[in-house]
Amino acid sequence: MLGISFVLSLIFGSVLGFLLYLTSNKAFFQKPVLNKAVAGVINFIRSIPFIILVVFTLPLTFYIVGTKIGPVAASVPLSITATVFLARLIEISLKEVDPGVIEAALSTGARNSLIIRKVLLVEAAPGIVRGITVTFISLIGFSAMAGMVGGGGIGNLAVQYGYYRYETGIMIFTIIVLVLIVQTAQYIGDLVAKKLSH
Repeated sequence: MLGISFVLSLIFGSVLGFLLYLTSNKAFFQKPVLNKAVAGVINFIRSIPFIILVVFTLPLTFYIVGTKIGPVAASVPLSITATVFLARLIEISLKEVDPGVIEAALSTGARNSLIIRKVLLVEAAPGIVRGITVTFISLIGFSAMAGMVGGGGIGNLAVQYGYYRYETGIMIFTIIVLVLIVQTAQYIGDLVAKKLSH
């Protein structure tokens, strides 16, 4: 469940994040109407609490995977919420790149595609990695929440066996596992971001 939603959000979130930035920057492909439309959809989805989003997307989930319960079904709303979250974080990271660096690259006559790959992406890489790390950690929390509505996973383990059966040991074990996963993800994210910083 976490793997599917993370990979999908990484792909679509990156695309949307770059789209938001490039369509708002006159140095690249400024398209105000497209930018506002994409931003509006993202803001709309981000304003919906995750539990409500799970219920709201049930018809779409059933259409895509053929079921409304289980880890694969939970991957649909998880992917949607993580995609829009990551898109905004990537947009922020790109906007933090020094405009002077981009102007310098443009003055050399470099093509937009080259500037995006060799300048923009390189300069924004540490921020993007941190955004991906935050998204992954948020997904862990959302996936645990999805377990409460039949999504399975660690959340389902905590609720079904820890909460309903009053098994405190299982609850503590679940918390420890989640903490270890988050700490590991944060450590790896910080390490990669540090390597990409210059």
